[in-house]
Amino acid sequence: MKSFYSLFASLGAAALLAGCASTPTESGFSPIFDGTSLNGWKLVGRNGPGYGITNGMIYCARGGGGNLFTEKEYSNFILRFEFRLEYGSNNGIGIRAPYEGDAAYNGMEIQILDEAAALAEKYGKLNPSQFHGSVYGVAAAKLGALKPAGQWNCEEITANGRHIQVIVNGITIVDTDLNSVTDAEVIRKHPGMFRDRGHIGFLGHNDYIEFRHLRVKELPLTTRENTAPEGFAALFNGQDLAGWKGLLKSPNDNPIKRAALSPDERQAAQKEADDNMRSHWKVQNGEIVFDGKGRSLCTGKNYADFEMLVDWKLPAHGDSGIYLRGSPQVQIWDPHTQPTLHGSEVGSGAFYNNQKNQSKPLKVADNPIGQWNQFRIVMVGERAHVFLNGELVTRETVLENYWNRKMPIFPSEQIELQNHGDLLWFKNIYIREIPTK
Repeated sequence: MKSFYSLFASLGAAALLAGCASTPTESGFSPIFDGTSLNGWKLVGRNGPGYGITNGMIYCARGGGGNLFTEKEYSNFILRFEFRLEYGSNNGIGIRAPYEGDAAYNGMEIQILDEAAALAEKYGKLNPSQFHGSVYGVAAAKLGALKPAGQWNCEEITANGRHIQVIVNGITIVDTDLNSVTDAEVIRKHPGMFRDRGHIGFLGHNDYIEFRHLRVKELPLTTRENTAPEGFAALFNGQDLAGWKGLLKSPNDNPIKRAALSPDERQAAQKEADDNMRSHWKVQNGEIVFDGKGRSLCTGKNYADFEMLVDWKLPAHGDSGIYLRGSPQVQIWDPHTQPTLHGSEVGSGAFYNNQKNQSKPLKVADNPIGQWNQFRIVMVGERAHVFLNGELVTRETVLENYWNRKMPIFPSEQIELQNHGDLLWFKNIYIREIPTK
């Protein structure tokens, strides 16, 4: 597989170099700029004259810019284009970006920056992940591939799952696996690196730059029910509840109280909890189904820093949640059925039990009742990002210790599928542990 990919990359680089002189027909690629109009594009946050078209090229005007995005969203793809800089030009290619916010953080930005000016410290002293081709703030690019200002450059950006590759003028300058990023500060600042789809766009910074021959090849998405994506482990095998246990009876549902039990007391309490669990949680058609009568379901293992995916569904006025490190909770409830209950109109995905920190989601992103929803939860340290159905609804928020608010969140504890006496369904539960320093 490695040698095949290397051959594929070499052939792609050769085609990319050929594209600088002319634009050959490339299998599977489709143009995203028609050469005469901005049909299919949307300008967000226009600054000054924004963008224009000249001689079959898109240009970012001097003293202008904003974000010019494709109307279409892309997940896995190869983007090829050509660009020409002036001395000191600064721009960026947004990938998997939403319309709102700073694409370098809410999505990802592949930096476009005149290298000569950067090395001359026109912008001040830059860190390695700010030079041309870098995944801005996340992964540093190699220097030396850019041509001098005034000459055309060819670039290819591949986003395939968590693999990001950037080739400039036939030279690979970035080849990184985003799952290898473990720096807590980078993860905190860049929730967009976890997005799996979004817009492609130009991120103007008031400098003149030209783009031409823009084309994209979409790459297939391969997903199977209850089969973990690359880099993740399945917490649910789709067949039984192996690896899961029942929540201990109150007051020992509290991690502090659980820790105080003797080994014999804990063993007896866990046996009772598991008997309760097996009476009310079942596996049907590849789904975990709760009948609404027992206690919550817990992982058999404790987790510290992690990225978790989980699909869930609930009935009208249903109420549930995901406990992280044994503490409540990423809220799940129904914001749609009228009249809404308990303030549920704000939507799912936030830390309902927080008192000092944010407890409401940034937006309502729940699907209609009866449809499946998906969480992507990234927890590092005491903070977490939560995506609901691909939308960021909680950003770098501190999860408070519900059990003792004078204490920080536990460094490691179990994950729980909470219930409030409603029917519940879960599937496609995956986790990727993030090494802690």
